[in-house]
Formats: sequence, structure tokens, C-alpha cells
Amino acid sequence: MPESLPDPRRHPRHADQRGRALDTPPAAVILAGGQGTRLRPLTLACPKPIVPLLNVPFLHYQLALLHRHGVREVVLACSYLLEAVQARLGDGRELGVRLRYAVEAEPLGTAGGVKNAATLAAGRLVVLNGDVLTDVDLTRMLGFHEARGARASLYLTAVEDPTAYGLVETDTDGRIRRFVEKPAREQITTNTVNAGIYLLERELLDLIPAGQVVSMERDFFPTLLERRVPCYGFAARAYWRDIGSPEQYRRAQVDLLKGAVDTPLSPPGTRRGDVWVGAGVSIAPGASVTGPAVLGAGVRLEPEARVGPLSVLGDNVRVGRGGRVEGAILWDNVSVGEAAVLSECVVGFGAVIGKGARVGAGAVVAENEVVP
Repeated sequence: MPESLPDPRRHPRHADQRGRALDTPPAAVILAGGQGTRLRPLTLACPKPIVPLLNVPFLHYQLALLHRHGVREVVLACSYLLEAVQARLGDGRELGVRLRYAVEAEPLGTAGGVKNAATLAAGRLVVLNGDVLTDVDLTRMLGFHEARGARASLYLTAVEDPTAYGLVETDTDGRIRRFVEKPAREQITTNTVNAGIYLLERELLDLIPAGQVVSMERDFFPTLLERRVPCYGFAARAYWRDIGSPEQYRRAQVDLLKGAVDTPLSPPGTRRGDVWVGAGVSIAPGASVTGPAVLGAGVRLEPEARVGPLSVLGDNVRVGRGGRVEGAILWDNVSVGEAAVLSECVVGFGAVIGKGARVGAGAVVAENEVVP
């Protein structure tokens, strides 16, 4: 394992591509109105915008990305467990942005949500899907957009299996020729997909009917092509992951621990080599931690407990005598019993893992669930 966590501010992959902050930044809309059904049961208790990544609310990573590129005005389209989101994120001041909330009385779809949220923002918009962890260079994306006279630009990324996403075909200059939403295998002509970040000129919002359910992917973008509106795909070599499933959510944290994501954010606590240690952590004689790993405030490791690489323990987690945690994500107040073994799983708030229990790869334990 590396001697220390990679410093994301010295990330070699981006040394030659990170642009400076935008001179005239757009306002931002983050689409986070869904119920996070793919992340259930975790999102039954915690809305997706604030699920923890290295003990930091997920949306902090998107807000930090926007702030890095000079964006200061952000509107969050959000309705599910709204009070919990507002209590955790507040007005955005902590991350140097002005954060406002656009609430939909009834679901309006992704495009309808943008139109509704845009009433709180002026001018050109950058739109982010609320389940994307990325370090894409928004400054360079805007330069690409302006150089081509685009009215809409989509960030595109390459994936191994595009069948779960929206496939995007472009010409050699990046102009979009065709969208295929969640293609069948026989429809696959490219592996570049819609990565869920868009630059939109303001006048395009007039094409979205007010008060109706309208999809960006299935309705709005195809309409732009039909009307021959200049739409371009910005294909970038940047980190990208959709955190919307438990396994992808866990992998995103592994990537953060490995330094694969260029972000200014760090886990709460003090860095000791390749382990982040929160306040009041207690590690008994004979217990061990192998990094990279994160221990939240008040974590207690009893004798012979072992926390292995690529694990994240939330606040007040207890690991009993001889317990083992390897590559697992444990939310706050989890109790791991004596000699229990957890590997590459996700465990929700307050869950209790019994003495000698085994929780294996891919498992998800719900809030307050008891595993005997």
C-alpha cells in the first residue's frame, strides 16, 4: 500500500488540463429530486444528496467542483427528504457558494426540473445530475462550448458497457448526430455516453413546456437535434462514476481513497500516514488499521480488531474484539460484534453486526438492521 494518501491537489492526470476559474461563470442547477431507489435501503433513511463519501456529504463534492471553476450561484432541485438535505447543506456558505432550493410539488422529469429550478438562476446554466462524482474541467468544457458556437454541450465519457446509459454519436468536430437512450447491444455504435453534465444557453429553456413531465434524455435533447440546434459532445479524460447503486457508491469511495479523484475535499479528522483519524478515536492494544482508510470521530477498536485497506468507518463505530473490516463502508453508529467479518459491503446507520457474523462482498445492511 502507498505510504500516504495521494494529495489530490497534485494529481498528475490533471496537471496539464485543469483550467482556471471561469471569468463569467454560469449558474448551476443540480438535479437531485429523485428518491434514490437504486441505493435502497440506504436512501430510505438518508437522501442521496447527503449520503456520506469518506464521511463527507456527497453533494459537497459537486459543490466543490463548481466552486473550483468559479460558479457561485447554485440551485438544488430537490424534494425527497428535503428537510434533511437542507439541515445538512444549509445555504452552501461552508463551500463558498450560494445554495438555493427548488421544490417540485409534482415530479417534472429531468428537463422539467431544470426549467423549474432555473427560475432561481439567471443566464447560462451548467446542469449536473445529482448522482455523478466527477472532476471534469468545467472551464475547458465552456471553452469548447464557446469555440464551436454551441447552444448545448454535453460532457461525454467512455464506458465499457453503454447499455445502461444514453449513447451519444458525434462527428469528428464533436457535433452530436444521434442519441440512443439505454441501447440494446445491437444498437451500440460507440462507447461514449451522456455523463450527466450539460451547458445550456438560456433561450433553450423556452423549448421545455412548463408544468409538464419532460426528460432531458428522451425529450429535450432529441428535440434540439430535430430543430438543428448546435449541440456538441465534450469528451474529456476525467474521472467519472455514477454512484447510484450500492456497489458503485462503494467503489467511488475506494477511488477517493486511492487518489483517483481530483478534489480539494478531505475526510474529517487528522491525517496519520494513509489513515484519516477523527476526534476521540480509541484503538486498543493489539488492534490495527491498514490504510488507506478513514476512521470517523469516536470510533472504537477493541483488542485484536483489524480494519483493513479501503475501509471507511463513520462516527461512533465500534469494532469488537477480533472483528475484521476490509474494504467496507460503515455509516455512523454501527456496532460490529466480536470476531465478525465484514468485506466489501455497505452498512447503514446504527446497524448491529452480531458476534461471529459474516457480511460479504456486495451486501447492503439497512439502517438499524440486526445481523445475527
